[in-house]
Amino acid sequence: MLNPILLYIEKESEKRKTRLAELENKLSNPEILNNKSLYQSCAKEASQLRQFLEKYNALRNIFKTLEETTQLVESKNADIELKELAQEELIRLNNDKEIILNDIEDSLIGDSTDYNQNIIVEIRAGTGGLEASLFAADLFRMYSKYAAKKNWKLERISANITEKGGFKEIVFSVSGEGVYKKLKYESGTHRVQRVPLTEASGRIHTSASTVAILLEPEDVDIKIDPKDLQVDVFRSGGSGGQHVNVTDSAVRITHIPTGLIVSCQDERSQYKNKEKAMRVLRARLLDAIQAKQQKELSAARKLQVGSGDRSEKIRTYNFPEKRITDHRINLALYRLDEVLDGDLDELVDSLYMEEKKRKVKALLED
Repeated sequence: MLNPILLYIEKESEKRKTRLAELENKLSNPEILNNKSLYQSCAKEASQLRQFLEKYNALRNIFKTLEETTQLVESKNADIELKELAQEELIRLNNDKEIILNDIEDSLIGDSTDYNQNIIVEIRAGTGGLEASLFAADLFRMYSKYAAKKNWKLERISANITEKGGFKEIVFSVSGEGVYKKLKYESGTHRVQRVPLTEASGRIHTSASTVAILLEPEDVDIKIDPKDLQVDVFRSGGSGGQHVNVTDSAVRITHIPTGLIVSCQDERSQYKNKEKAMRVLRARLLDAIQAKQQKELSAARKLQVGSGDRSEKIRTYNFPEKRITDHRINLALYRLDEVLDGDLDELVDSLYMEEKKRKVKALLED
């Protein structure tokens, strides 16, 4: 292992072996065993370290086998058929090496532990009035179709629907393999340029909606003291008809220390509305903590694709030109219809690879 990233991985594996030994000692300590939250935290970190070390050992074994197989291919005395088999084996081994190396790099840049964590998505209509709310609905449809293609589970938490079928705000959760890895870069302002249905002269308007991607915390991530909450119930609003609630089932939760307010009225059950509102509140609190940490680590912000600020314009959807442009990496695709129909992979994969390249480079420069 001579190239810089491999040398770095080798040094990092020694550090992680030492840390794993420390954690394993802690996990056998009665004081830790009796502290559920601390035990879960230590156990989670130990599991992540074991996964890294397993991949590192697998990588070492592949390099050893590659060396032996290469010698066989280059041998003058080896049987021709045996050499052909060895050459095929070299292709397989190199593919396996790249896959494992990619996984290890993910671990090194500190994101892989969150890749499969559930998320909460908030889409809000911004500037543009009715057109902005209709675009918010288009974004929700885009993410819904993408989730379906990935076999992810999407659950609507709350929505504020306009008379024309748009959304002033919609909040939903997404769970499944690789959810956060794929959608983490969607936070920011999404701008649309098109002729609204109400525009008789055919003039192009510009509107915008904001998207927030929040990690949904696990029990060990964040704790909320019930004393810090003010819970109010009220009657759900609606456009009328047989499904309008006639009981006080809607819930509004205020987190007193931060002033964060979350409301939910989609369910007829007060209990279910409270449960959903608490999920959103926990996600927003975790997001606030992470945002504060990012501000304190100014150097880390330079490694991100974009600033991470939701006011930042990250993408433009130009309907007349059928073009979608991501301004963070100057990527323009003339496949707007396909993207809005849930074909997001080219966009999100390009964003991921750009940020990964920056972070790996920074690791090697430290």
